[in-house]
Amino acid sequence: MGISALTPPPAAGDPMQTLLEFADNRLLVDLCGEYDRNLVKLETELGVQILHRGNQLRIMGESEARARAAETLKSLYARLSDGKPVETGDVDGALRLSQGDEGERQLEMFRTGQVEIRTRKKIVAPRTKAQQDYARSLFDKELNFGIGPAGTGKTYIAVAAAVHFFAEGHVDRIILSRPAVEAGEKLGYLPGDMKEKVDPYMQPLYDALNDFLPAKQLPKLLEERRIEIAPLAFMRGRTLANAFVVLDEAQNATELQMKMFLTRLGEGSRMAITGDRSQVDLPRGQGSGLIAAERILQGIPGIGFSYFTSADVVRHPLVARVIEAWDRQSPSQV
Repeated sequence: MGISALTPPPAAGDPMQTLLEFADNRLLVDLCGEYDRNLVKLETELGVQILHRGNQLRIMGESEARARAAETLKSLYARLSDGKPVETGDVDGALRLSQGDEGERQLEMFRTGQVEIRTRKKIVAPRTKAQQDYARSLFDKELNFGIGPAGTGKTYIAVAAAVHFFAEGHVDRIILSRPAVEAGEKLGYLPGDMKEKVDPYMQPLYDALNDFLPAKQLPKLLEERRIEIAPLAFMRGRTLANAFVVLDEAQNATELQMKMFLTRLGEGSRMAITGDRSQVDLPRGQGSGLIAAERILQGIPGIGFSYFTSADVVRHPLVARVIEAWDRQSPSQV
């Protein structure tokens, strides 16, 4: 790939160093980022020092930190060599995949692009091991649960998989649903017809679709009902065949609603159910269908459960800190 690495013996009084050489200076400029921001991020996160000179990067610091920095840089350079951009989130993802005993194997998967979801508009590359396992499960199993806090990519990856299956002709329709749980305002009090009343609840699903489908295609597919976005209550009595079905915010489905939804699964269909057990908005005393499904369906062949933590948050870094602080104060809600 045009990268060579050398760990030279230290000079007297100098720390151990790892030297990386890159064949393409243009890609190296992109690797470093504007004003070397990607290098600064690695220095801050890993406690190393990275010097950029010519086509070389010299990494100084503790042995383990140097190794992680080198693997991360090589992974990102390979990404650039494949014609893909390197953004802040990609640096975070490569850093996370360099952690732990399986870091080297996971980085190899990241470099070779084995764990990617291709949509009509972009390629989605999972940025943590949990996200990779979840993406793989969405392709391997017909019924999947993604459970964890906000910002971990549960819904985003599920909708990306739905668009991929649709674009490749594996399913005829995409159906996205959420419970329209009222939060202070009754649906009947909101202006407009039923679609206008429930659309605000569905907006996160529209946002995800807009990321994966060309702007001119989405309205046409919605009009033709090849893509359907509807409240969970609208699923009753239907059989969802040859469709990729995503239920978002499933913690706000009641136990009866969850059973109803799961039994809609028809021939040639797949389902992804996502939710956060710590954000149940149901009335007091009303059991969450997500928690019930997790308890009842664990261990059943063909059903996948993927779990996320604050370490998988891919929004602003402060989101992970908020979740961790909140969980420390409210352990009973986790």
